[in-house]
Amino acid sequence: MPSTSSPAGLRPFAVALTGGIGSGKSAVAELFAAHGVTVIDADAVSHALTAPGGAALAPIARAFGAEVIRPDGGLDRAALRERVFADPAERRRLEAILHPMIRARMQADLAADTGPYALLAIPLLVETGQTDLADRILVVDAPEAVRIERVGRRSGLAPDAVRRIMASQASSTQRLAVADDIIDNSGDLADLRPQVEALHARYLRLAVAGQ
Repeated sequence: MPSTSSPAGLRPFAVALTGGIGSGKSAVAELFAAHGVTVIDADAVSHALTAPGGAALAPIARAFGAEVIRPDGGLDRAALRERVFADPAERRRLEAILHPMIRARMQADLAADTGPYALLAIPLLVETGQTDLADRILVVDAPEAVRIERVGRRSGLAPDAVRRIMASQASSTQRLAVADDIIDNSGDLADLRPQVEALHARYLRLAVAGQ
């Protein structure tokens, strides 16, 4: 697991937030942000890199063809998603393009942050082997049935479709094995708030101790 203190002068104290689909990572990130914590979101960085004019578009077009680029110049995510989910080799090729670029952008954003600590929201933290990016790893966890119900309510996906996505991600056991801290999100927002408040206080203490 990562160290609990940042090397002096290299970057601010960082906490990596991760969890499987439907675990409630976004709700947890929003609660930390409400405390004034900078949230650097891997998904948001990915979208910026693949929006019109984004730095990832040219290498993606070279690898997958112009048909994955929309007329407005942005990435046709639906078309590309269909290809990479159907072919593991294609998925690895896409990841080889995107993941280093996402990592570099997140590291730059973290280095520029002036808060006591920052939260790195990385859904595929375990899958991409990026546990070294942060000083602490925070895993949001919830029972599979709860997660399936949440995703279905949010996106309309059938349970079997949600299970297929889960099967492509790290298991709860794998995520919990690297966790320094765990949030139980089997309940509702009222149950989340005190857990986030307690962790926020802990991270502030650790950040100060590591300076």
